Amino acid sequence: MIGAIAIGVAAGVVAGLLGVGGGVLFVPGLVIFLGLGQHQAEATSLLAIVPVAAVGAFRQDRYGNVRRADALVLGVLSLAGAAGGVALANALSGEILRVGFALLILLVAAQLVRNTFRAPDTR
Repeated sequence: MIGAIAIGVAAGVVAGLLGVGGGVLFVPGLVIFLGLGQHQAEATSLLAIVPVAAVGAFRQDRYGNVRRADALVLGVLSLAGAAGGVALANALSGEILRVGFALLILLVAAQLVRNTFRAPDTR
């Protein structure tokens, strides 16, 4: 239970601070610290992210940072993508999912590093 508490607090702080989905921390944390399989970790993360996303979006909206029309389009279109992704995930092995997750995290990290040195934030 302590591991779940630590993962939850850390993911909430990172989600609020950096705007990343808690799944970036939830999934590895659930696999490494709680011993869940990849499928269980991803499914648990999907449910756990709901309150994190709701609170983070509400707070960011109060600062005027939420682009509601864009959020609506992303959210609606993501519904079909999530359904398809769950079906695909359950057709794949946990090992393939772990490798895919790791590659996605590396790709995002590389993109962030590249963009950091490219153009200053105009905000």
